[in-house]
Amino acid sequence: MIQYICVILIHNVLSNDAHPFLKKDMKKGHIVIVDDDEDVLITAKMILRNHFETVHTLNSPKTLESFLKANDIDIIILDMNFQTGATTGNEGLFWLRKIKELDDNIHVIMNTAYGDIQLAVECMKEGAIDFLVKPWEKEKLLTTAINVRSIKESKKKIDHLDNTRMTLESDIQKEMGALVGQSKTMKKVYETIKKVAATDANVLITGENGTGKELVARAIHQLSKRSKKNFIKVDLGSLSETLFESELFGHNKGAFTDAKNDRMGRIEIANEGSLFLDEIGNVEAKQQASLLSVLQNRQVTRVGSNKPLDVDIRLICATNKDIEGMVDREEFRQDLLYRINTVELDLPPLRDREGDIEMLANHFLKEYAKKYDKPINKIADDAWDRLNSYPWPGNVRELQHSVERAVIMSDGETLTADDFMIKEKKGPTATTATSLNVEDIEKEAILKAIEKHNGNLTSAAKTLGFGRSTLYRKMTKYGIEQ
Repeated sequence: MIQYICVILIHNVLSNDAHPFLKKDMKKGHIVIVDDDEDVLITAKMILRNHFETVHTLNSPKTLESFLKANDIDIIILDMNFQTGATTGNEGLFWLRKIKELDDNIHVIMNTAYGDIQLAVECMKEGAIDFLVKPWEKEKLLTTAINVRSIKESKKKIDHLDNTRMTLESDIQKEMGALVGQSKTMKKVYETIKKVAATDANVLITGENGTGKELVARAIHQLSKRSKKNFIKVDLGSLSETLFESELFGHNKGAFTDAKNDRMGRIEIANEGSLFLDEIGNVEAKQQASLLSVLQNRQVTRVGSNKPLDVDIRLICATNKDIEGMVDREEFRQDLLYRINTVELDLPPLRDREGDIEMLANHFLKEYAKKYDKPINKIADDAWDRLNSYPWPGNVRELQHSVERAVIMSDGETLTADDFMIKEKKGPTATTATSLNVEDIEKEAILKAIEKHNGNLTSAAKTLGFGRSTLYRKMTKYGIEQ
């Protein structure tokens, strides 16, 4: 009678109607029960279904390998004997090893009879997480399964933290400056940053080398609702074809020769945060297709696995290339460009940032005087003349390195022109300035090409190495009328 009452109470506890507070979001994890006893499968599924997202049953382990390749499973409850009359438990031991070979992250609970206790202990030495003794109490089954799920969730968090730590260690060592400047062109940049940061829109940052594209990407992240999550940078320009998928998508143990452990890719680590893909214009056609698939489906599949993982990222990309021209020349996928540039933010070169050279130079002077413990607090007038007349083809990065070197080499309290290793350009100032301005050079080249071909824009575009649409866009930019 008491046993009957207990069964009724347990049934009520496991009922959604009896537990109105048992919400769907409490159902986590994917579990499969493998047993040749149909009554065991039905009972176990009834007990676990209200506590797990999915509960699968298999009456034979022979289909287990294909099943695991097609499904994302956290826990397996595995019987130890399947052949009629078998009591050795060797089958369970065999399939346990097979499961751990297929996916070492799956937690296996052995389901054993009284006489198999010693063998169950042996199974735990082989990697089983726990074992149940038949006939089990319903409370024992449920408690064991939920406890193992908690261990699984904790392991996932630890693995995520370990992978994140290793990925971020190198970034932590890097010196990251701040956006400095109050020129009209930079004020427009700041306004755009504030607008896009408040959204989850994909951003493409363009501009010459050294203009501060990574600083802008970090500023967008810091001002966004994802600011407390990871900002993960991937330098696509430094990735070889063989490392591309492993670095971005991750890999499973044994996927290739050097894959000694499971590794999360940078996209997976960036989940719920921001992913910064630097030098996106350097990605080869094959990798462009793989990247497009991830961005479209918001799922990533590790190398050596066929199980897609959902990812939620804010995408920020950067390039110093004419990426639209690359599309015209069929060097970059147009559909991928549409994915990455919901908003395009073009950073001005330092030569177009009137007044910012002084602000930046003083900022770097203060930073490096403190770093190198130098009593330098001023830049002399002759040095300012040299700094302001130089075109800075390396932009802010070149100015930063010039100030750092000057601070290191100076013996006084004021930086003079001689402290800066800058070669002065000879010849008429106006002509030199014009010839050094990239946009002026480009505009002049476009005008000459159009003139050479008597207004035929298709021929002019071919001469310039542009696509026709790129030529139209640049003509509009420079106010050139046909």
